[in-house]
Amino acid sequence: MSDPAQKLKDFQPSHEFFIGIDSDGCVFDSMEIKHKECFTPMFIKYFGLQAVSKYARETWEFVNLYSKTRGANRFPALARSLDLLRARPEVNARHVQVPSFPALEEWMKRETKLGNATLAAEVAGGNAGLIEIKKWSDAVNAQVEDIVHGVPPFPLVRESLEKLTRSADAMVISQTPTDALEREWAENSIQSFVRLIAGQEMGTKTEHLNFATKGKYHPHKVLMIGDAPGDFKAADANGSLFYPINPGSEEHSWERFFGEALDKFFQGSFAGGYQKSLLDEFNKYLPENPSWKH
Repeated sequence: MSDPAQKLKDFQPSHEFFIGIDSDGCVFDSMEIKHKECFTPMFIKYFGLQAVSKYARETWEFVNLYSKTRGANRFPALARSLDLLRARPEVNARHVQVPSFPALEEWMKRETKLGNATLAAEVAGGNAGLIEIKKWSDAVNAQVEDIVHGVPPFPLVRESLEKLTRSADAMVISQTPTDALEREWAENSIQSFVRLIAGQEMGTKTEHLNFATKGKYHPHKVLMIGDAPGDFKAADANGSLFYPINPGSEEHSWERFFGEALDKFFQGSFAGGYQKSLLDEFNKYLPENPSWKH
């Protein structure tokens, strides 16, 4: 089987600078519609959570939109949502059995490319414990394809892409399936600004950055733009710089990027105090623990 990450490993610089960009919730205002209209209904349907749908919805949205795990890969997000839901007193009071999937935990421990292709291969290879997970994931993809259309990039994204590609190699670094990413970038005619679109099939965001930039660019000439703590972790693990798109304040974040941060990055004055002030602000946006635990 050919390595999906080979494109990243073979990637060669054409500029001195590199900018990795997350997609959902960062470039597109698509997190709310994807999670509320696609992921949550399928979460309730496929895991038998109809009797506690209110709590299932609140839990899914907390994990995927309104907490430090925002923007996580769907499979760890599913495991965390089920764990949190299982521990909720309201759910236990209704005697609802929230399912658990030891096969999912086991698969996630050994597989770094957590995507539909690797999941399908596991199920085809006889891993029956993942059948329900695959049904849910396939249903989510069908919902996204059916429902998520006409979501434009945030204001100033296109202008930022035009400006940054003059001096930097740009790449999409995401945990969304690649075909969905390609569809959304093409629908908005912005795919020509990036040299590569890397989705969940090519590995984690940390791996994407590592394969694409390690030994090819100076770490302080590599910038990751993202709206979730996982994006920062990927940048930090690679010694790269990070620019946050603050959840709920995306327009302002892109305005600041276009008018100030990008120039600082190219001039070499982004690292240090400036980045620290951005991170301090970013860290206040998303809580670690759910409100129902207080």
